[in-house]
Amino acid sequence: MKLTPFDRILACLEGIATGDAVGKQTELLLPGDVLRWYPRGVRGFEGVPGSAIPRYAGNRKREWRVGETTDDTERTIAVARAIVADRGAVSHISVGREMLRCTKCVHPGVRSLWEFHQAADPARLATDHDGCGAAIRVAPVGILYGSARLEEIVSGAREASISTHGGSIATAAAAATAAAVSLAIDGAGPRDILAHAEAAAADAERRWPGRTSAGFASIVRRVHDELNGLTALHAADLAARCFPNHPMTIVPLALGLATVLRSAEEAILLAANIGGDSDSVASIAAGILGAAYPDTVNEGWFDVVEQVNGHGLATVARQLAALRH
Repeated sequence: MKLTPFDRILACLEGIATGDAVGKQTELLLPGDVLRWYPRGVRGFEGVPGSAIPRYAGNRKREWRVGETTDDTERTIAVARAIVADRGAVSHISVGREMLRCTKCVHPGVRSLWEFHQAADPARLATDHDGCGAAIRVAPVGILYGSARLEEIVSGAREASISTHGGSIATAAAAATAAAVSLAIDGAGPRDILAHAEAAAADAERRWPGRTSAGFASIVRRVHDELNGLTALHAADLAARCFPNHPMTIVPLALGLATVLRSAEEAILLAANIGGDSDSVASIAAGILGAAYPDTVNEGWFDVVEQVNGHGLATVARQLAALRH
């Protein structure tokens, strides 16, 4: 059966949400701590859906639940809502307005979000912050624009980012992710997806340079080539080579997994067992791989996500598919 753009868009969103929820179980853990909490490794959702993840039981900020998605999915949906409301445009004011409705991870520990919500201004333009929060939520931009519209993808990625992330690295990472999603929806292969992501990152760095030459695009290529040169990918080895705890490792690792592997499920499990910013890596990689290979999204896992969160992603996917151009 021939895949439609809607099939790929829905699988992209399902991959994002599923990667987010599975990856959350090990977020910020070092590899040794992952094995302490999960001696047999993470094999999916470890626990009863809807119950507190054991390591978050009693957490004063939030008792994250098994199957619950984080601010990553919440803000991805916010960007989608803004695009739908504007009938196919990407405006940072509309994105900002929708993001002010989001509630997860709004505390001083996440400075980019905290400062934005404290300002309470949808038109606010961030002047710093290079974290991966922009790249995580930017998939709807790649869904909106066909891959031939690279300039609009890059501009749209910045519009979706600038409310909270104004740094050059964050913008380049968002542009690369949106471009990868767009080409995956067009049914391209991994080599072309990687090249498109590199081109988008390089364009973003030229248009909005930082104080130093970050070379984000070249790091994306280097990480991909290193992963592609391995005979097999193992979580412990990847953690030693490219532990995702910094903007210059998180998104490059996600893009590397997305262009070396051929399975959203496999990418999610690798990211979850690596630790670090596991939910971000799993979410970005699985979104791209879901679009490229829709049947590799674990539907059993997604059923848990939908049961716990009720996002209604099929409706979101249908609305965005109608606007893609």
